[in-house]
Amino acid sequence: MDEVEFCPGCKSDNIEQESDVLDTWFSSGLWPHSTLGWPDDTEDLRYFYPTTVMETAYDLIFFWVARMIMMGIEDTGDIPFRTIYFHGLVRDEKGDKMSKTTGNVIDPLEMIEQYGTDALRFGLITGTSPGNDSKLSLVKLEAGRNFANKLWNAARFVIRNLDGRQVDAGVQKDLLPAEDSWILSRLNGTISNVGRAMENYQFAEAQKHIYDFLWSEYCDWYIELAKVRLRSTEVETSPVPVLVHVLETSLLLLHPFMPFITEELWQNLRRYLPPDRREVESVMVARYPVVDDNAFDPEAERIMETVIEIVRSIRNTRAQYNVENSRWIEAQVYAGKLEVSISPYVGAIETLARARPVIVHSTRKEESTAENAVTMVLGETEVVIPMESMVDLEAEKKRLESEIARNEAEAERVETMLKDEKFLSRAPAAVVEKERRKHEAIVDKIERLKQQILKS
Repeated sequence: MDEVEFCPGCKSDNIEQESDVLDTWFSSGLWPHSTLGWPDDTEDLRYFYPTTVMETAYDLIFFWVARMIMMGIEDTGDIPFRTIYFHGLVRDEKGDKMSKTTGNVIDPLEMIEQYGTDALRFGLITGTSPGNDSKLSLVKLEAGRNFANKLWNAARFVIRNLDGRQVDAGVQKDLLPAEDSWILSRLNGTISNVGRAMENYQFAEAQKHIYDFLWSEYCDWYIELAKVRLRSTEVETSPVPVLVHVLETSLLLLHPFMPFITEELWQNLRRYLPPDRREVESVMVARYPVVDDNAFDPEAERIMETVIEIVRSIRNTRAQYNVENSRWIEAQVYAGKLEVSISPYVGAIETLARARPVIVHSTRKEESTAENAVTMVLGETEVVIPMESMVDLEAEKKRLESEIARNEAEAERVETMLKDEKFLSRAPAAVVEKERRKHEAIVDKIERLKQQILKS
């Protein structure tokens, strides 16, 4: 490089080379120890160096990571960290690198304004794995926003049912109904799965475990079951203490992933907690959940998974036969060994599946099989729904006959076309083949419609 004799801007020759400048990557290599007071033997240096984990993108392995290790050994005699976690690069939803030139850049400030900071964090973590690039799309951000809304509404429901009262300090597990033991068992399973994933740096997997538990088990099932109990005047054990305990623990689990909404909700919940748990000022410094081995309850999980399976099967059947939401249908449940355990949940099954009456039996006799009924064979139970409780059989028969007539007319039209020599000789082979497949599909549909008439 040629010696510079004067400033090309001001033309002054009164210039000298700056002596207090380090190369970018060279200075970055000094970071782990120079910020702690090195070369002096400071308390911070002794306490924080070396640290445990270094996290960075894989494209900085030689630019930064290798330099920090070499300079750390040279200057202090020890490496600056024991574990290096390499994450991937954030790309657009097609997997292309984001670039202002191509116009595929997602501005984080705009996304925060539209979806929220926690939703952006949720989207960035979703679907990632160590060392692999991730695709960020608006679908992921929308999922994060929807999850935040779901959590917010769940917390509002729980706090509203506290009626301004402090919750009891704990629950007596031996007196809990099966759904309480079930959700506590599932919570501990989630804590275990999250801990295992975090230890292996599988952060997206950890987030997914929390998401699935909160959305699919706590919100969709336990809160709905709790609503049934809260409306009942015959329930001896309130679900509120368990609602609060599971919500608070879940907020602690979720905090590293969605820190803002969890802090806000925890602060709102905190004033209703027992005194020893109110002493903690922030969710940030609260103890992270650990597994309680005594909370696992395989039998409660077996019972509640069966109840959920029964409700789902009835709901699916309603959807399959387009049963109006306002119509209540009948259901016979043959529960075998679970008859005694399932019977207390008849009211909940009726409410959640819109089926009344729901009658639970032990076993089914052959002669009790209804001719016009839908039978669903589940894991440990069977559910039988009489057709007349779902549809007007005469009206349904007329509808099916009308649909058969329309399809037979269409089948006849296509068959006539396929017998026409002019059509066969002039039409492209692909068009002819398409019409043949269409005729076969219509004939198959007619047969299935006729089978439905026989069943009804």
